[in-house]
Amino acid sequence: MLKIGLTGGIGAGKSTVSEILAAHGAVIIDADKIAREVVAPGEPLLEELAERFGEDVIADGGGLDRAQLAAAAFVDEESTLALNALMHPAIRDRTLEHFARHSDAEVVVHDVPLLVENAMTPAYHLNLLVDVPSDLRLQRLMSARGMDRADAESRIARQADDEDRYAVCDVIIDNAGSVSQTQARVARLVDDRLLPFAANLEAQRRAARGPVELVDATDHDWPMQAQRIIAKLHHGIGTQFRIDHIGSTAVPGLAAKDVIDLQLLVPDLDTARALSATLADLGYPGDDAVDNLGEGQFESKRFHANTDPGRAVNLHVRTEDSVGAVFAREFVELMRTDSAERERYALVKRTLADDHARDAHTAGYADAKEPYFLTMRRRLVPASFD
Repeated sequence: MLKIGLTGGIGAGKSTVSEILAAHGAVIIDADKIAREVVAPGEPLLEELAERFGEDVIADGGGLDRAQLAAAAFVDEESTLALNALMHPAIRDRTLEHFARHSDAEVVVHDVPLLVENAMTPAYHLNLLVDVPSDLRLQRLMSARGMDRADAESRIARQADDEDRYAVCDVIIDNAGSVSQTQARVARLVDDRLLPFAANLEAQRRAARGPVELVDATDHDWPMQAQRIIAKLHHGIGTQFRIDHIGSTAVPGLAAKDVIDLQLLVPDLDTARALSATLADLGYPGDDAVDNLGEGQFESKRFHANTDPGRAVNLHVRTEDSVGAVFAREFVELMRTDSAERERYALVKRTLADDHARDAHTAGYADAKEPYFLTMRRRLVPASFD
């Protein structure tokens, strides 16, 4: 199952995108509907709310009187915390029931208005943000929903700002134009990324990659993307393992292949293998591999890579004290601090990328860089050659 988080600021048209995704076969789990489900007549949560906040929170028809609940629950911080302590577990458990019910679905979209505000994004393979400028959202709230300006501005201000959303969402869906334009954008997203991602995930198959192409770092937000991926990995495997952004995309200003390299450190390779199934479920299937240390020396590791066709990732799982792990950290630090060596490496990369531009894959380019890396290993990890 490909799990997707869907969000957007009030007035952005998230419901429109949700409907389009549903029309393309995605299962939609609506957080707002679940919040209403758990307080429907006969639900046990209603009785718990009545016990804590008084019988007046139950309406004549047996459902929840939201105005009465708000009056009772938002009078002080203690009451608000009590409300959250009752509501959040009930919503969480009901949400898990919905996911379990659709466990055989290809794509499941969790539609959550406060996905970013509640720091939920690491729990999903991808997070989609329906994006509309705040001034246009303000106009829509006033015209389509009849809100006065002060109320609309207040509601927008209470939510996460655009910068916070961009930092944690993987895909931005522009919904500032017509519905037909949005339908076309979502259709392309489904066909080009979501369905191939779901198929690769099910088959535990890495996404295909093209030939070597170096791109300008200024056109990409690689460090931000790396942090999103690391957050998802930590959510899946725990925070006890160190994960670092390594490689050229971790060096500001350095041209690179559009591939994010990460290094996951484990105490031993048995631990690495034990994590393999979880990493595959997170979208990174892997195998046993080796680091070429040069001069006929090799060091064992695990190598995992992306199933998402829209974001190439190399995940190197190395033991904490391995030569490869130490070299990866030291090399990035060297590239960040030594401008002369950074320029030299950039020239090496550009020359070899041109030499291997016609290759069907990147293996030849990677092998051609090994003599340079051998020189750097002698400089950065000399003890490994003793």
